[in-house]
Amino acid sequence: MGSRNLTAENAVAELLRAGLAADQVHTTGPGYDTAVALWNGAAVQKPAVVVECRSTADVQAAVRGAREAGLPLSVRGGGHDWAGRALADGGITLDLRPLDSVVIDAERLTAVVGGGARANDLLGAAGKHGLTPITGAIGAVGVTGLVLGGGYGPLSGKYGLAADNLLGAEVVLADGTVVRADAGNEPDLWWALRGGGGNFGVVTSLELRLHAVPQITTGMILYPIADAAGVFARLAEVQATGPDELTVQSGVVSAPDGSPSVLVWPTWCGPADPDGLAARLGTPLLSTVAPVESYAAEIAGRDPMFPNGLSIVIRTRSLAKYTPDIAEVLVAQTEKRTSPQSSLSVHHFHGAAARVPVADTPFGLRENHLMVEVIGMGPDTDDRPWADATSAALAPHALPGGYANLLGPDVPDQVADAYGPNAARLREIKQRFDPDGVFSAIPLP
Repeated sequence: MGSRNLTAENAVAELLRAGLAADQVHTTGPGYDTAVALWNGAAVQKPAVVVECRSTADVQAAVRGAREAGLPLSVRGGGHDWAGRALADGGITLDLRPLDSVVIDAERLTAVVGGGARANDLLGAAGKHGLTPITGAIGAVGVTGLVLGGGYGPLSGKYGLAADNLLGAEVVLADGTVVRADAGNEPDLWWALRGGGGNFGVVTSLELRLHAVPQITTGMILYPIADAAGVFARLAEVQATGPDELTVQSGVVSAPDGSPSVLVWPTWCGPADPDGLAARLGTPLLSTVAPVESYAAEIAGRDPMFPNGLSIVIRTRSLAKYTPDIAEVLVAQTEKRTSPQSSLSVHHFHGAAARVPVADTPFGLRENHLMVEVIGMGPDTDDRPWADATSAALAPHALPGGYANLLGPDVPDQVADAYGPNAARLREIKQRFDPDGVFSAIPLP
């Protein structure tokens, strides 16, 4: 944990208050405490100053103030980055949570989303117009962080990654200037934002494509862990032959009684045969699959599975498909968990997301695959050794690299390959827009 030099902090705070309202600059107190409280309760970073940003002009003033003070800078949006990179240890953290507006243009099928909005905000606003955005699988995650890093989700087979639905962004650069990045304005920056993370500036708003989805059917299916080999083998066939409209998240989680169970979580955005899938994969312990009246409510209802304040560590590997060896690793490692809240979440990448040419965005893996999210989670248990061991056990079966949005700073071998053939272009754009390295978000090679 960084040391707190209160004299220096107060001097920096006074510098920032010269261009902002006094109640926007926090070194202690409730405003500070809520800003530094992240999803990962074990994050140890402590900024010297938190700036509550209520407008783009506030962001500009804070960026310039950080440069003048010579302190590191970070951006706090949803606060779900497990590695705690939302907080600048000993530096200045820009709290974007007040920038949570969502403006829907139902005719153009677009949303303009503030840099601090969460997926629940976007889903709720779009749903009132009968429209659906592309988000991840839970609602508490910040929209900006998800989009900038890629954004796997339940509808990606039909509509691509969250990043593939980014039409433009307002960005405050390292010198405090504001630019619009889209296909016609700063196209290199727009390219970098669609998978390169928040490494190029502070994104104060996003313009996102929305979709008119007539019906969504989804829900959880659990199978006995003893049936894992058969369930995963049959699921591999479903994932290889299913339509774009069916994306199937899976993995190993704890059943209501705490015992490990195989999870299958299908989502159809079109014609569905939910009962047929559950029976095709095996004999389920339970199934909640059904058409949903509100996709926003469905996603928000998953948030309690990942509560704030627990100790979190995440590792990630990408796999071509389920194989018997991989199923064996998943089961064996699940049995070694030290916390029943730790889990293995396997995201399904296919369809429209896989048809985007790899050079069109920084996202480095555009072939069909499974992204394994190894989640070590517990109230007071450090499951890092388990997460590391699970990652190591999957490594011989894995594709190079990994999902950059989940990679920590301590896996340079995976970071080196995370962006595939796009790494050199990303570095060039980073040098152009942020030559002094003011912004540091998800890892770049």
